[in-house]
Amino acid sequence: MNPTNPPRFTPQGLIPTAEQTAIQLAQNKVVLVDANAGAAKTTTLALRIGEALARKLAPEQILALTFTPEAREVLRRRLLEVGVPQTLAERVAVLTFEDFAAWMMDLADNDDVRQCRDLRALKDHALHAIDRTGERYAGRVDGLELHTHSLALSQFLEVQQNLKATMALDADVEFLGHEEAAELLGVPLTDYLITLEYEAMRLDGGAGAVFRGPFDASYDLACNLHGGARLAEQFHDYRLVLCDELHDLNEASFRILEALIDRPQCFFVGAGDKDQVIFAKLGASDEFLNRRFAERFPKLARYPLTQTWRHGPHLAYAMAEFKQKRVESALPLRTELQHAHYADAADCAQRVVAAVRQWKADGHSYDGCAILLRDRHQSMAIENALIEADIDYRTPPMAGYLQRDEILFLRGLLAIALRDFATVKSEQVRVAIVDALVAFSEMRFSARSMDNFKQQILKSPDLLGELFLIEDERRDGVEPGYRDVASAATKRAVIDALAWLATVDTGAPAAAVLTELCERVQLAATARRIFVRAYDAGVINKSIASLLAAAAASGQSLREFWNAVNAREAFIRRKRDRKSVLIECAGNAKGKEFEHVILPFLEEGEFPHPSQPRREEENLFYVAATRARARLTLVSPADAAARSSFLAQMRLPKSSAAAEAALERNARNERASVAAPVTRHYLTAGFQDKDQVKALGAKFDIARRAWYIESNMDITPFLAWMKK
Repeated sequence: MNPTNPPRFTPQGLIPTAEQTAIQLAQNKVVLVDANAGAAKTTTLALRIGEALARKLAPEQILALTFTPEAREVLRRRLLEVGVPQTLAERVAVLTFEDFAAWMMDLADNDDVRQCRDLRALKDHALHAIDRTGERYAGRVDGLELHTHSLALSQFLEVQQNLKATMALDADVEFLGHEEAAELLGVPLTDYLITLEYEAMRLDGGAGAVFRGPFDASYDLACNLHGGARLAEQFHDYRLVLCDELHDLNEASFRILEALIDRPQCFFVGAGDKDQVIFAKLGASDEFLNRRFAERFPKLARYPLTQTWRHGPHLAYAMAEFKQKRVESALPLRTELQHAHYADAADCAQRVVAAVRQWKADGHSYDGCAILLRDRHQSMAIENALIEADIDYRTPPMAGYLQRDEILFLRGLLAIALRDFATVKSEQVRVAIVDALVAFSEMRFSARSMDNFKQQILKSPDLLGELFLIEDERRDGVEPGYRDVASAATKRAVIDALAWLATVDTGAPAAAVLTELCERVQLAATARRIFVRAYDAGVINKSIASLLAAAAASGQSLREFWNAVNAREAFIRRKRDRKSVLIECAGNAKGKEFEHVILPFLEEGEFPHPSQPRREEENLFYVAATRARARLTLVSPADAAARSSFLAQMRLPKSSAAAEAALERNARNERASVAAPVTRHYLTAGFQDKDQVKALGAKFDIARRAWYIESNMDITPFLAWMKK
């Protein structure tokens, strides 16, 4: 600390580290914070805002940007937790990039453009763009593949979002042919042409935006700020701009930050961890933290945040070895690193169940436990094992294995053959089954006829089989067009497979029937054809293989297996205690933390995945492992040669020895602080006790991540949690 420039803001609930204080007092125009996972990036930015307010900067002159609504809400909470008065905190603009961009574009256009936040809201626009593409290019462009099912729409929207996030769509390709431009941009020609039509519609031929989907506002603002545009002059007079999770930065958001920072009196502080870049599909890159900021602002200053406040030294030092960087923890917390080994997928699932049960037996709550997967196909054996163990679990909406497109497709075929679609009770699942049948049968429908059929299905489930009878109907009096040039072979294979399936004895072994069914409908080949990325098709095929393995392991007949599937869905959808285990893909866990994290299927070929860039796989594992606070369970093959190379990369024998010494040091430091004049009594209260101790008057130390009471409080109600 500089004695001539001491902090004017004193936070509540924590004593800032020297690293945090340096950032709090930094006076450089551009400050980058290189942080580790759990290093209190958001809290440190809140300290910087508190310091600015204490130095009389008007709250309206501060802008804090995040990439997700969840991160935005966390930063708003941190402002209050560190002691910024609510009346001031509410006047600080804490926004996502997308919300800020939409606000600025509305000010410029003087028009409140409609925001479409999800795929369903964009569906009609995307279908209209496909129609226009067919009318313009059908018969003129070789290899034009125009599909209208939900999977194709999802892929198209992903491609166009990437083109916008990277600003590739704004590239100068005026003198290139469409085929050359698509090749240069690295996207399928069909998706590129649809994107051109989609943008011409969205921007009304250049007159201005008619609607905006996810990330469109950021793209529009970045385009308007580029090339000497004067829109930046309409920005508010921000003197301090901050950005959290800077590793999620892409080209569009970088251009927005450039325009903000270029204003003469603006100062910038951004915090990120280059080892948490996992959203490359949305243009995120460590190039911004490593190179682009320094090239654009050569006088910037870098500050570290090496100390994690999420977990103890054992996990901190393991991650330091894994990433070959400095990571420290001053917490007197033994974060347990446990290992379990399995023989096959079913055994892996049982090891996961055992780890969950042990967590519960140790006195913890299920809702503090998260099972983080490399890919969604890995959940099938685990979900089945949890159901059999009668352990409640939750997944993101429509993300359990029974609600995945490839499984829904097979469920739809079985429902038609067994004439038992009414057994599927959920209307949402029924509609999803119709979408899956259309996608994997490669059929073509107008949006209107598809919606009408879904409404009929909800009223009369037994009509499902008629889906294959209406696909060739004329639509609204229009003669067959480009969409009617369907993959007739795929549809015929599915219809033939249904005819065969109707003759099969329902007492036949489910595994044999399903295996034959997958062959007859050419499921593997269809997946390769309808998915742009080979990786996605591979995940689909692994998911099907898991289903077949589960059917074989069950020993059930076809009818028994069908009934079991529907019973499992009823288990998943039952009204359950909110305290349930979470199953989530590791890529969706960034920014979150859990008391206990279980990482299953840590084997070569799964994690890391051989077809994905090694650096991205390392970052994904780093993100997954560092979500843990109290315990990390690593589940890998019994055969050491088959284990993920990431385990060896953690160098656990070396890191564990250093962690033991650090843990003892941290405990000594805590004892010394207790021996000093007491101002706080720290409690042993865990996550499951938080509501009770808070109601009794305890406070939370956001740095130590521990509950405490002030020394002048009556300790009697807290004796159960007092440290011995």
